[in-house]
Order: sequence, then C-alpha cells, then structure tokens
Amino acid sequence: MLVVHAAFPIAAEHHERATELIRELAEDSRKEEGIIEYRVATDVDDENLFRFFEQYEDEEAVESHTQTDHYQEFEAALPDLLSGEPEILRFDINSVSELEL
Repeated sequence: MLVVHAAFPIAAEHHERATELIRELAEDSRKEEGIIEYRVATDVDDENLFRFFEQYEDEEAVESHTQTDHYQEFEAALPDLLSGEPEILRFDINSVSELEL
C-alpha cells in the first residue's frame, strides 16, 4: 500500500474556488479503482491549509489517478491558488494494524 499526505496552503482570496475544486477531486477520486481512501480536511489552525490523506493499493493506482481528468484539472489550477509551497510526502507501507484507544 502507498500513502500520500499532502498539505496545500491556499491563498485566502481563492478559498472558495479551491474548496470547490478539491471537493470535486476528492469525490471523483474515491470512485477510482485502486484507491483505498481519499480524504481532504482543512487544518484546525488554518482554514486555508488543505490536508490530503490518500491510500492506494499500489503504484499502478497512483499512476492511474494522476492521468484522470479530475486530477489534471486540479493540478493545472493549483499554481494560481497557492499562497506558499505545498508539502507532499509518500509512504510505502508494508503492514497496517488498528490501534485501540
């Protein structure tokens, strides 16, 4: 499994447009084969910082995702929406287990 965590700082004046694009991206992405989980949230300390949490079955699923229309539309719009540098981290996971609280 592959996990991607990305944080995108969005300019306040583009918040509404970014939210619309991100919502569409997330909804369409969750329908893709090979995507286990695809969630986006705003940071509790900064409503203009969007955090993506993505889980993929394998590298093929990641590559397929980047070729979709909804991903490419978001990627094309992103430079005009940003207020700073995004941070994107990829994790290659060998095993997963639930933790009890």
